Amino acid sequence: MSQDERAVRAVMAEWMAASSAGDVPKVLSLMADDAVFLVPGREPFGKQEFAATSRAMRDVTLEGSHDIEELRVLGDWAFCISRVAVKVTSRDGTSFRRSGRTLSLFRRANGSWVLARDANLMTGP
Repeated sequence: MSQDERAVRAVMAEWMAASSAGDVPKVLSLMADDAVFLVPGREPFGKQEFAATSRAMRDVTLEGSHDIEELRVLGDWAFCISRVAVKVTSRDGTSFRRSGRTLSLFRRANGSWVLARDANLMTGP
């Protein structure tokens, strides 16, 4: 495994850990300022909307896992196909689960890898 592949895997692991910890600033630091997110049933959105949605979820607990199925580095870009599962639990104890695949594009910026595009295909059970 190349150093770049290890670095992209580290970004993904940091993302999942920060998301589970509710560390929105850390998650935001792992994405490009012009990041674009694609999810079913919504128009594409960027970093600011991602941040607002994440902050609105501060009263929930998120548990997640990811399994990288394919990772390729192509110069200053990399793509990754992952199987992701999350469980979101509210303060009152109700929870829901989502799982599925994501296609993520990373870009090397100032020597570090950041998420640039993400197509999230997770759905409910």
